[in-house]
Amino acid sequence: MKIEDINFPVYRCYKNKKTYFKILNPHEFEEIQLIGSFKKIRTIKAEQFPEMVFIRDLVLNFSEMALEISEKDYEAILQE
Repeated sequence: MKIEDINFPVYRCYKNKKTYFKILNPHEFEEIQLIGSFKKIRTIKAEQFPEMVFIRDLVLNFSEMALEISEKDYEAILQE
């Protein structure tokens, strides 16, 4: 499968459930980091090659580092 074939947004979280991702397109994603009781939310625009590879891996090759989650799961973390 190619990244061009993906219907965005795509949702992922690291296996430790401390970082959640909403991948908006091949060049941009939102990230929620849970640090203790603190929540850090940011939007990242991939401008350099390593950032683009990271997004591609989160979308296509995520099984080693992340879990697939639903929009509902992501929104629940966002609203907490």
